[in-house]
Amino acid sequence: MARLEFPKGFHWGTATASYQIEGATREDGKGESIWDRFSHTPGRIKNGWTGDRACDSYHRYPEDIALQKEMGLDSYRFSIAWPRIQPNGRGPANQKGLDYYRRLSEDLLAAGIRPFPTLYHWDLPQALEDAGGWPHRDTAARFAEYAELVVRALGDHVKSWMIFNEPNIFTVMGYLIGIHAPGRRDPAAFLRATHVVNLAHGEAFRALRAARSDLTIGTAFNCTACEPASDSPEDAEATERWHRFVNEWFLRPALRGEYPAAHPKGLPLEALGIRDGDFEKMRAPVDFVGVNLYTRTIVQAAPGDGGPLSLGALPIGPVGGSEGPRTDFGWEVWPNALRDILLRITKDYDRPVLEVTENGCSYGDEPDAQGVVRDLRRIEFYRGYLEAVHRAIQAGADVRGYHAWTLLDNFEWAEGFAQRFGLAWVDFDTCARTLKESGRWYGQVARENALEV
Repeated sequence: MARLEFPKGFHWGTATASYQIEGATREDGKGESIWDRFSHTPGRIKNGWTGDRACDSYHRYPEDIALQKEMGLDSYRFSIAWPRIQPNGRGPANQKGLDYYRRLSEDLLAAGIRPFPTLYHWDLPQALEDAGGWPHRDTAARFAEYAELVVRALGDHVKSWMIFNEPNIFTVMGYLIGIHAPGRRDPAAFLRATHVVNLAHGEAFRALRAARSDLTIGTAFNCTACEPASDSPEDAEATERWHRFVNEWFLRPALRGEYPAAHPKGLPLEALGIRDGDFEKMRAPVDFVGVNLYTRTIVQAAPGDGGPLSLGALPIGPVGGSEGPRTDFGWEVWPNALRDILLRITKDYDRPVLEVTENGCSYGDEPDAQGVVRDLRRIEFYRGYLEAVHRAIQAGADVRGYHAWTLLDNFEWAEGFAQRFGLAWVDFDTCARTLKESGRWYGQVARENALEV
């Protein structure tokens, strides 16, 4: 076996999200989020599950820190629930909400773990959705105010921040397809939402930088390596347009102050609601680019009607190709996708600092008679993708860290508790945690800063 050494100081961590693990949805002054409302709407979530308790991390976060310490990890990506800070999305901060995240981050630091929070991982205050949500331009200003509140309160000891998690996903799934909160299916609202999110990203970045000049700021962008379905020029052109829309629609506005050329007939300025000066407002020269990736996308050319959503391209299935093995969620295991996207961003954006902020897999392996979760498929998944990260580094990508999705089996959005991505098994009746064999293996990789392949 070969031993692959990672750069000195490379961060090893896990990633989580507030609504998926915290529970305590109505405690200590927390307001209603769009996911609280959505999950309590009949027919929205598998089996009628909700995140009301989830993993109960609001009360049991010391156990979560202990798991990370046991694994020897040094970075924890968690998210801050906006309605826990501002119950209605505006106004003064709820001190009990800030106190919770201060306790969490201080205890992480005491354990030798970097607090690595995300300001928005999909739980918009319901009051702001009622006022128009992300398609409404005022939401950008509200978000910047919230970001400044949080950073002024916690930035004295939390130095690394992410603004958004997967803006492409929460706009597509929430406003176009409607299978995530707030459950709208409105193409016009979706397009406006993407532009408002880009404005919010720039406004929040400037608010954070003005509040504390010593912060390291990034965003976690969802990415996929796009490959053409055939050797035809049409499929190649369609694949490039799909890449620009899926991978660059939020990244390029931040780093270049412009939208990528994804539409064959040009940028739909009116549909997006673009105003004079907006391109400069979108700019957010982040200190690092967070990359979330799970699999690749196979793309083919497709006829379009020329409307604002028409790209002349369509994916063949949203969860990879047909050559690699599948996870229990049906997603193709294709490690080269992670190498490819890290190198593509490196080439196109002048070698930015990168962190892998999410990568993981769902397998339902249960505890055996001895209480051991022998999830060997998850170990092989991580071995393949970590080798891909190493190859990207060797080829010139400046990757500074890797965060496995996820620490705990949790509330997996529309799937409820049906999919298990965790390195630790969670008994959802008792919320007891059990480190899986994959967690032990990942911990060994982290402690040695090296991978055996």
